[in-house]
Amino acid sequence: MDMKLTHGVIILVITASMFSVCMSRKDLSFDSSERWEPREIVVGGSENWRFGYNYTDWAIKNVPYYAGDTLVFKYDAPSAKTFPHNVYKLKDAERFAKCDFKNAKLLADTTEGAGKGFKYVLKKYKPHFFACGIKDGFHYNNGTMKFVVTPTRRIAS
Repeated sequence: MDMKLTHGVIILVITASMFSVCMSRKDLSFDSSERWEPREIVVGGSENWRFGYNYTDWAIKNVPYYAGDTLVFKYDAPSAKTFPHNVYKLKDAERFAKCDFKNAKLLADTTEGAGKGFKYVLKKYKPHFFACGIKDGFHYNNGTMKFVVTPTRRIAS
């Protein structure tokens, strides 16, 4: 049998098996009338958006993220006692990996995180790459002020 055909058959068998298992579970409900409220998630939790905190770890520990959830970036306004911060959304994984802010979108400047913070609603089912762009990426590279979230659809349980 041709290798491509063999792989295709294996994928078909696995997919059919997974579908059968899911359909046989009586405890799964797919009632579309059930509704959820979107969450407001403070980025970093009680640490807020600050230099030196590992936001990649934070993002992993706070999975799942759903479309409609709001990320809240809270940080102090610039002063003699604080580091300034901002929030950028990077275009893709390659730019995120390289700390490339070219063509990145500034979502919130150094003053917008004060008070109740800057809010960003996760609208699309795709990876969102966030980072602080202060000092040409210094906070990104040396302060771990970067993370990725990928919102998913909610499924009734």
